[in-house]
Amino acid sequence: MIFTGYEVLWLFFACSFLGWVLETVMAAVKQKRFVNRGLVNAPFCVLYGVGAVLITVVCQELTGFWLFAYSVILATLLEWTAGHLIEKMYHERWWDYSGIPWNLDGYICAPASVLWGVLAFVMMKWGNPFLVGLFHLIPELPRIILVSGLLVLLGLDMAATLIIMSGRSRRIQQWEAVDSWLTGISSRLGKKIYSRVDMRIRRAYPEAQVEKAGEPVTGVFAYGCSFHKLIWLFMIGAFLGDITETIFCRVTAGVWMSRSSVVWGPFSIVWGFAIAAATALLYKYRDRSDAFLFLTGTFLGGAYEYFCSVLSELVFGKVFWDYSELPFNLGGRINLLYCFFWGIAAVVWIKLLYPVFSSLIEKVPVRAGKIFTWVMIVFMCCNMAVSGLALIRSDQRAHGIEAEHGWQKTMDARYDDETLERIYPNALTVE
Repeated sequence: MIFTGYEVLWLFFACSFLGWVLETVMAAVKQKRFVNRGLVNAPFCVLYGVGAVLITVVCQELTGFWLFAYSVILATLLEWTAGHLIEKMYHERWWDYSGIPWNLDGYICAPASVLWGVLAFVMMKWGNPFLVGLFHLIPELPRIILVSGLLVLLGLDMAATLIIMSGRSRRIQQWEAVDSWLTGISSRLGKKIYSRVDMRIRRAYPEAQVEKAGEPVTGVFAYGCSFHKLIWLFMIGAFLGDITETIFCRVTAGVWMSRSSVVWGPFSIVWGFAIAAATALLYKYRDRSDAFLFLTGTFLGGAYEYFCSVLSELVFGKVFWDYSELPFNLGGRINLLYCFFWGIAAVVWIKLLYPVFSSLIEKVPVRAGKIFTWVMIVFMCCNMAVSGLALIRSDQRAHGIEAEHGWQKTMDARYDDETLERIYPNALTVE
């Protein structure tokens, strides 16, 4: 079932509200009183909404066991990532599954993952059609105004809450520093809002644990798993991934074939994001066993490759790989052999390659490193934007849409079908 943009937004808000109800009821039963379990002040648990939208969009063609299995993997990855982000941003842990069997550092556990899979299966099978049916009971203009208004209000709520909560990791005793720029009424208002949000979070997550932040290292560029290092690793991974796939095609197919995913330079965005994400997620587990890293990489890599395949088809109307002829494939988007390859790649990267590249990056002069980081960001953002426009225009040409606007004419002149076929020889247009 294909949903429109407004329907997807409606599902996001509806599932965020239902998640808030579920979390609030569970917390009320446990704590014997009402608490707002949402991150924001409105009655929404945004994590449920994000998970519902991701699963709805990515898993729309899956049924039966595969719908359940992929929902489990995607929901677990989302919860695992959210736990790490909260700890990274606020140096706190808002939930802890350490007392439950089959848990991973208290972030995720098997029973919770199975529950998310069951909920996702039920929502995809019956919940989404029901909620969309309710949405269409509202006249067209009012429902558009409703969804748009909720989006604006939630955006303001999230922005205000995150700005206020960004100081929670520095603890309440640091309000003296805030007083230097919050003066008079603004200071009193800021403290009142801060205290209100802080108290609400404390009541909602009484089991929250303060995690000690590591001491910053000065004089070393991109120390640890920092933002600057992840950008450098993204670029390195994108370049090495393109080279690796090009050589692989030469060895297996006997031809030199472009494997780039952008129009400027030999860069594979899929590999770049994979390397950066794997580093961010697995950095704290770098001392775990090879078996752990292999299994984690296998599941994460398979889920990631499937997600990228669906996303490219939805956005650009094209698929850039097809494993339909390989055994143990899922919709031609992933196959078991390449999932194992992702697992091997995770072990090789974390155990062997990352320490080498990390050491080399940290030797870059601090000032030069920061400047070059932003140069790479600007270059790759422009590269991805132009590539995206070129692919969108290619899909439009395939559907007989004439060039009317300036960007369409520019794409036709610079990136016609022959040029794009050289850059993306494996791209298949999806009707």
